[in-house]
Amino acid sequence: MQTDLRGRDLISDMDFSKEEVETVMDVALKLKRDRALGVPHPLLRDKTLAMLFFFTSTRTRSSFESGMAQLGGHAAFIDHTTTQISHGDTAKEIGEIFGRYYDGIAIRQCDWGFGNQYINDVAAASRVPVLNMQCDVYHPFQILADLLTIIEKLGDPRGKTINVSWAYASSYQKPISVPQSLILQMTRFGMNVRLTRPPEYKLMPDIVEQARENARKSGGSFEVLDDFDAGFVDADIVYPKSWGALLTTDDEEESARIGRKYTDWIADERRMALAKPNALYMHCLPADRNIEVTDAVIDGPNSVVYDEAENRLHVQKAVMALTMR
Repeated sequence: MQTDLRGRDLISDMDFSKEEVETVMDVALKLKRDRALGVPHPLLRDKTLAMLFFFTSTRTRSSFESGMAQLGGHAAFIDHTTTQISHGDTAKEIGEIFGRYYDGIAIRQCDWGFGNQYINDVAAASRVPVLNMQCDVYHPFQILADLLTIIEKLGDPRGKTINVSWAYASSYQKPISVPQSLILQMTRFGMNVRLTRPPEYKLMPDIVEQARENARKSGGSFEVLDDFDAGFVDADIVYPKSWGALLTTDDEEESARIGRKYTDWIADERRMALAKPNALYMHCLPADRNIEVTDAVIDGPNSVVYDEAENRLHVQKAVMALTMR
């Protein structure tokens, strides 16, 4: 167990070592048990967290805000449109000023080619921990929640097969941060990771190479497939979700045309039957129902999406308690 995380940023999934992630899992499970038993844990009494959002949120805002309250502190929700950012406040100003007002800064900034750099620029100027609530490259807290869910449901993740798959959605070009963080973190834990996607829906080459290296070091495996059905075969966990063709085009109309070639990439009962009988269906939510996944699957017995969503609360509390104390 690695316990000295005070003052640390969490921006990339790789910012914490595997051992430090295991510490987060251990603390998250303790805090989850304490909440179930009604045991108070005001570990961050009188501490404050700035939550700066450039994109809308359901689970992220609610789980961070509730988590800070349960830890005895306060989270301030800040919509970027209510600030002076559009009038000249730079990332440096935000880091310098918020770092003096608050005990931690959490940011969601998913603009393609900009978000991750912005969060890192804030962190470079901040005297307090900076937490990535999602950017264009990474979504570390979602994947920590996913990992906790897998451990709770299946035990040791080593040797388990997870299919991280693209799925069709008719809505906007969604960020690639969830699949990228999934293949990075799950390969560190000795899992057999499949990345299944049409050729136009590539992930960043350096992220893919990091995943390959993680798998080599952990004794797991990593492979890339382009056959939707093949990705499901004998999988222990299936995680089909949409993301944008951002490495192929930045044109929304072209992206929509590309996506319409793959409308049959939907997680349905036939596909779930290809996986192991008790395979977990996972999704970070929100999902495009009956486009990305059928009601029968997302509401079915193999779905753990609400347990997964709940675990956002517990892993985020663990990281805040470890970094902001």
